[in-house]
Amino acid sequence: MVADGLAAAAAAFLIHAAYGRWAVALVLPPTWIVAMFAHRTYDRSALGLGTEEYRRVLRGAVALPAMSAFAYWLFTHDSALLHDMIMAAVPVAVIAVFVRYTLRRRLHRRWARDRDRSATLLFGPSQGIVELAAVLRRGGAQELQVAGVCLSDPENAAAIRKLGLPFLGVIGDIDDVVRALGINTLVVLPVPGADVSVLRRMSWAAAAQGVDFLLAPVLTDVATSRLAVRPTNGVPLVRIKAPDLSRFSRLPKEVLDRFLAGALLLFLALPMLLIALVVRLDSPGPALFRQQRVGRYGDQFTMLKFRTMRPDSEALRAQLQHLNENSDGLLFKVKQDPRITRVGSFLRRSSLDELPQLINVVKGHMSLVGPRPSLPEEVEEYAPDVKRRLLVKPGLTGLWQVSGRSDLPWEEAVRLDLGYVDNWSTGLDLSILARTGSAVVRGTGAY
Repeated sequence: MVADGLAAAAAAFLIHAAYGRWAVALVLPPTWIVAMFAHRTYDRSALGLGTEEYRRVLRGAVALPAMSAFAYWLFTHDSALLHDMIMAAVPVAVIAVFVRYTLRRRLHRRWARDRDRSATLLFGPSQGIVELAAVLRRGGAQELQVAGVCLSDPENAAAIRKLGLPFLGVIGDIDDVVRALGINTLVVLPVPGADVSVLRRMSWAAAAQGVDFLLAPVLTDVATSRLAVRPTNGVPLVRIKAPDLSRFSRLPKEVLDRFLAGALLLFLALPMLLIALVVRLDSPGPALFRQQRVGRYGDQFTMLKFRTMRPDSEALRAQLQHLNENSDGLLFKVKQDPRITRVGSFLRRSSLDELPQLINVVKGHMSLVGPRPSLPEEVEEYAPDVKRRLLVKPGLTGLWQVSGRSDLPWEEAVRLDLGYVDNWSTGLDLSILARTGSAVVRGTGAY
C-alpha cells in the first residue's frame, strides 16, 4: 500500500509539473489505493508469482478514469480535475507495475534465503508426492517450503525419504503435525478411492487452525490463465481451456518475430561479419554450418549457425557416442567434445554461434521463442505425445534454454517444450526473452 501510494504521488507530481494542477496530488493517491483494493491487488494469493497481480493493477488503471468521472459528477464538477485524473492513469500504472516488479524481485531474494516462506505439509499418495516435490524444487523462487509429508500409502515412505523429505505420518497425524511444526499451508493431492467427506473434514480442520488448504490438480503444467472454475449445481468444476494455436492468434507473434529479427540482423551485421571472419581464420571450412532441422507441422528447413566444429564432425559422431551426456534420451551432447574448435568453444559458451538463426526467423522457419529445433532422426523416434511440440515453430530461445539447456534430462526438456506449446502467450514469450540474457551470461548447459 505504501508503494502504491508513493507511485501515485510520483504520477501526480508528473501531472502537476506538466499542467500545474496541485489538486491531483491530493486526490490521486487515495483514489489509486481504493482502485487497487477494489481489484484485489493486495490479495496475498496474487502476490509474488505469475501475472495475475499485474493484470489486476492494469484493470485498476482502466477503472481509475471511471472512478474519477463519478467523483467529478458527485463532488467537484471540475472538468480540469477530471481530465488530469484520466491523464494520470497511464503514468501511475507504469510506475506501480515497476514498483511491484521491484518488490517482487526483493521477495524472491528473501525466499531464496529461506525467509518469509510458508511452512508446507504435503499429503497424498507417494507417487504424486514425488512428482509434486520435483515440480516445486525445479520451479525457482517460491513461497512454499516443504516441511514434511504425510502419506495415504505409508508403506511407500522410503520413496519420500530418498528425496530428503521427512515422513511425518498418515492422515490421522495431520492435525498434530500442523500444530507441532507451525504449518501454514496444507497441500492435498488426489487420493484414489478417497471419500469426499474426508477432504471436507480436512479443509474444516485447516480453516480452524488458520492454515491455507490447497488442492493439487491431477493435471500439471497448465497455466493459470487456462483455468476457470465453473460451478454446476454447487459442484466447482475446473475448466481447462484448450491452447489457442490458430494462425490468427499467433499473427502478432509472427509479425513481432520477423520485425525484431530483422532489426537485430541490421544492428549485428558488422559483429556477425567479424565472427564469420574469425571462424574462417581459426580452422579450415565454411563460416556457416547448415543442418536440416524439423519445423512446425514436421516441415524441414535448413538451420544456420556459425561453424563451431571441424568439417568432418558428423563423420566422427559415431566414435563419440559412448561419451554422450544425454544417454537418457535422443539428444547428443558431449561436454568435452574434441570436434569443437578453439573459437567454437567460445561461441558456444556465449551462444554467439546461434546468431545466424535470426535469418531463419526472418524467413519464417523459426521463431524467437519456441521449442528446441529437432533433428529429423530425433523426430522419427518421437512418441506420439512428444510430436505435439511440432505444433509451433522451433525457437532461437525457449524454456529449454533459460532452464539449463544441455544439462537438462531428456524428459525435463520434453516437459518444458510441451508446457510451452500448451501455455503459449505473448507474456510468456516476453518473460523468456527477458530471462535469456542472464541464461546466456551464466552459460549453463552451453557446450
